[in-house]
Amino acid sequence: MRLGVDFGTTTTAIAIVDRGNYPIVSFVDNNDDTVDFVPSIIALDGDRLVYGFDAEDAARDGAPHLRSFKRLLSDPSVTDTSTLRLGNHSISILEVLTGFLTYVAHQLRTNSSIASLPDSEPLEALVGVPAHAWSAQRFLSLEAFRRAGWHVLAMVNEPSAAGFEYTHRHAGTLNSKRTAILVYDLGGGTFDASIVSATGTLHEVMGSRGLNMVGGDDFDVVLATRLAAAAGTDSGKLGEAAWERLIEDARDAKETLSPSTKFITVPVDGEPVTIPVADFYEAASALVEATIAAMEPLLVHDASGVGQLGGDIAGLYVVGGGSQLPLVARMLRSRFGRRVHRSPHTAASTAIGLAIGADPEAAYTVREQLSRGVGVFREREAGSLISFDTLLEPNTELAPGETLTIKRRYRAAHNIGYFRFVEYSSFDEAGVPRGDLQPYGEVIVPFDRALRRDDVDLSTVPVIRTEDGPLIEESYIVDENGMVTVEITDVEASYTVHRPLGRR
Repeated sequence: MRLGVDFGTTTTAIAIVDRGNYPIVSFVDNNDDTVDFVPSIIALDGDRLVYGFDAEDAARDGAPHLRSFKRLLSDPSVTDTSTLRLGNHSISILEVLTGFLTYVAHQLRTNSSIASLPDSEPLEALVGVPAHAWSAQRFLSLEAFRRAGWHVLAMVNEPSAAGFEYTHRHAGTLNSKRTAILVYDLGGGTFDASIVSATGTLHEVMGSRGLNMVGGDDFDVVLATRLAAAAGTDSGKLGEAAWERLIEDARDAKETLSPSTKFITVPVDGEPVTIPVADFYEAASALVEATIAAMEPLLVHDASGVGQLGGDIAGLYVVGGGSQLPLVARMLRSRFGRRVHRSPHTAASTAIGLAIGADPEAAYTVREQLSRGVGVFREREAGSLISFDTLLEPNTELAPGETLTIKRRYRAAHNIGYFRFVEYSSFDEAGVPRGDLQPYGEVIVPFDRALRRDDVDLSTVPVIRTEDGPLIEESYIVDENGMVTVEITDVEASYTVHRPLGRR
């Protein structure tokens, strides 16, 4: 069974490949209601970690719980050794991800519209990942899927998958002049935008921008804050439990809003409070403006500096669970006009697009780009100077199903090579990285062959210049999922240090 899996911040949606159709998988929750998602939530039931529908029940009973736990992956410092705190337990993030995805696989096989799927049939999945995910997030997601028993066909940036769904649904808007789509993907925890060139079934990402910490969850907090203010209180006065309950009630109220809704009523500390929808929208407009500002580099600017959709853009495609809020489409249409199209399945558009991409009969392919660059700080002049070398620039193209390898050779001029790798979003005219900058891993290589012993702590050895050092080859291998492995080899001695970057 081939599937498209959108592991989302607030919900996880799945679509299947079914003879040219891509239906959304439905599940039966613990109240016997049919829903098109598994809630992305974890909770402690005693000392037992539970997930999804079971976690929702435990949370309602007052158990320690965490919604939107995927958002933890947006923290650039997260690694495969990172933990989260739940109640009085410290739990590995990788363990949580693996447990949740194991639960989703079990729900698929036992409690879904495809529950007749035999255990012997593998779950082959095209998996979505935010376009601006750090490499550690990509690694953790891929590793968790594998540990949970999924067969991952590939990882695709979520806006690229939504581009597949747009082409499948709105092919008539694409022509010889309008050959691209601008995907606006506002999820529960992140925002991504990508220009996707669509030529037949070949999709090519031309540029991406995004915000790792803006999503539907933030709109919930804005609404809860407005409701609390109307009740003459705030999060501090309410306390943690009552504030969390108010956010959940605000989320439920937000998701029922229609374009014609005038008022919102939500209980605050047990008492119903009503505010005009206009008050909520006034406060939430800044979040939508932030997403539009993030898209500015992807827009064409007129003489007055106002950014608009380029002439080659067939449509601005609005997807993601967070974009269900009527305010989002209203503000986008006010700015960009009639070329704004909202997916009829905003929360499942990415899953449908991933299923299309997983279908060999559809034959869709995508050329992705690295959303961030990779560079290295090196020791020079016996450690007295530090220089920065760009290895992979942002927006480097990745061919579908292939790896990209970059090599360089030189004679080592020091006894030790000390490589400090970073991910970055941009660099200035002097070649210095700017914007987001995140450590990506350190590698210490003994160029002096006498130092290649287990009893030598290389971190304590001073860096000194040498003469006639060995011939060194650096190789940087980028796989189809955008993850980088470094190999540093003493060519003359067949000695190699191999290190996947972005993990420990």
